[in-house]
Amino acid sequence: MPKQVDHAGRRHLIAEAVCRLADESGLEGVTLRDVAARAQVSMGAVQRCFRTKEEMLVFTLGHIGEQVGERVRARLVRSPAQSARTALGHAATEVSLLEEERHAEARVWLAFLAQAAVDESLARTLRSNYAALQGVFVRLAAEAARTTGDAEGAAPFDPLVEARTLLALADGLTAHVLIGHLAPREAREVVHTHLENLWERLSRPARTGF
Repeated sequence: MPKQVDHAGRRHLIAEAVCRLADESGLEGVTLRDVAARAQVSMGAVQRCFRTKEEMLVFTLGHIGEQVGERVRARLVRSPAQSARTALGHAATEVSLLEEERHAEARVWLAFLAQAAVDESLARTLRSNYAALQGVFVRLAAEAARTTGDAEGAAPFDPLVEARTLLALADGLTAHVLIGHLAPREAREVVHTHLENLWERLSRPARTGF
């Protein structure tokens, strides 16, 4: 019988090889030949999985986004009894890729982000990744608001605006930590301070009059 090939598994194997090469020398260092060598498959196997380098990069970016999303969901599942406020903080720090063991992934993410500025296919995939993460943040922010605010007079709160703000903050912290401007501990403090200020504002009655 002919050998059965796990195409889905091979595509993910190739994506991991792309990530390792991008971590070492950026996306400009990613060639089909080097990817094949790093994944320990033939050039033909790579070309059967992906028709072009661009298709391979788009898949790899989606693969990275799925990994981040899965870790966020796993972090929330591990602590089902935690408050929405705590869960939102955990999700933000997970997305920020602050820990040292996530720095290689952060370098790859930023390499793709830079390339996406001039590549619409990558930009489209990034928008999809961000939209998925934003949806999680919106849900957690709305739930946190329901358990934090004063129903009679809490300050105005828009979960979408707050989710977008927190996601942008988390993304910016990735770069600040990676280049050494902030230590991971300092970046976590930034997230913590931002959220504490948000909950304090939310719990105060909204001002009326002049």
